[in-house]
Amino acid sequence: MKKNFPRSLAFTLSFEGGYVDHPKDPGGATNKGITLATLRLHKAGATKADLKDIRGDLVNRIYHDDYWERTGCDTLASGVDGAVFDYAVNSGPAAARKSLMAVIGGPDHETVRKLCARRLSIYRTFKHWATFGKGWTRRVAEGEALWTRWALAEKSDVAEVIVALEDKGSKAKGTSRQQGAAGSGAAASAPAAPVAAPVDMDALAAIAVAGVTVALIALAAWLLWRAHVNRLRARAYATQAERAI
Repeated sequence: MKKNFPRSLAFTLSFEGGYVDHPKDPGGATNKGITLATLRLHKAGATKADLKDIRGDLVNRIYHDDYWERTGCDTLASGVDGAVFDYAVNSGPAAARKSLMAVIGGPDHETVRKLCARRLSIYRTFKHWATFGKGWTRRVAEGEALWTRWALAEKSDVAEVIVALEDKGSKAKGTSRQQGAAGSGAAASAPAAPVAAPVDMDALAAIAVAGVTVALIALAAWLLWRAHVNRLRARAYATQAERAI
């Protein structure tokens, strides 16, 4: 929706920050989330100095023309538009649209939830997840709750929106507890893999024990990560329920 561009951009910029030239960021130097390569599409021959000094009007134009318009956000439902826009800024318009097409359907707030879940699952496969994963997780969790509030507000009154947000937060909190307990249990039940098989132990049995150990550790890590994600989601939904008042 056209009216949502300013507030969508405000959310995205709150996470993009100022000038950064992180050696592990494949996009290279950025300022307000805009890379030098992107700036050069609008200002031929731009340098890092130009990127550092980029002005608000150009920032708005780049985000509107290169991300909001290219992903068709004017035509998307409230909430879905913000989720797709922020995804596009991180991963490109094509990736954002592809993921949207994979999950779209049902109530708009459910499309938001599914898109955010897919986005995080894909991000977790990136080689630079260890460096940026914590920030991405918080960004997507907080965005999901915000965009869900926008989606609900289009079709419900304030009281109904608050109840729905509180319910989603409560479910996320409960799921987090269950996943945390299951993850801890899986880690504790993983048998110690032998450094070397004893002489009286069949080699295949040793391999099987090692395989079970690796599988349980992997399961525990995934469950504990999901518990963390849902803990952040629960907090974000509680915050949005307060702001909806």
